[in-house]
Amino acid sequence: MSALALRTGLASALLIAAASSQAASVAVDILDSAGKPLADAAIYAEPESGAPASKSAKTVEIEQKGRKFLPAVTVIQTGTNISFPNNDTVRHHVYSFSPAKVFELKLYSGEPANPVHFDKPGTVVIGCNIHDQMAAYIHVVPTPYFAKSDAAGKAKLDGLPPGKYRLKAWHFGLPAGVPVAEQPLVVSGADSTTTINLNVKARSN
Repeated sequence: MSALALRTGLASALLIAAASSQAASVAVDILDSAGKPLADAAIYAEPESGAPASKSAKTVEIEQKGRKFLPAVTVIQTGTNISFPNNDTVRHHVYSFSPAKVFELKLYSGEPANPVHFDKPGTVVIGCNIHDQMAAYIHVVPTPYFAKSDAAGKAKLDGLPPGKYRLKAWHFGLPAGVPVAEQPLVVSGADSTTTINLNVKARSN
């Protein structure tokens, strides 16, 4: 290898390393009103200036099985498609009247012909017109920086470029009419941790 090629390769490697080192991760602990870990909360970071970087959206699945929607909570970026395969022993009729997405998949089993496209941010509540006990939530966010809290109330946002953000959190247990919780977030290029408390009542055992 020539000296020029070696220098060029080294320069390229340094540029890649510098670019990757700028992006940071933010670990978030989500707590309910009693200070207990809260699962199934949507956590997302919206840049205060400029449009967030776009990501190629893949098709997400919400399965119907055991007369339930699985998972019960899904977080996606605007522009994402969701498929609703019915792997149950009975037919279902999936629908939503939510302003963020009104749609209807009439009585069917198996895989629907086409996925549903979610092009507006907001909360979409879905149900089954045949089985009233079936319900699930889709929270659509206008940013690629999002996650859902696990059973320990933990979520992690990866790949955030340095800058100022609004860190937002939503949960289906929030009282009606309460706005999405938010707080300022500054990403400097180093990984960080933070905590969000939501006004969601603790579940009784």
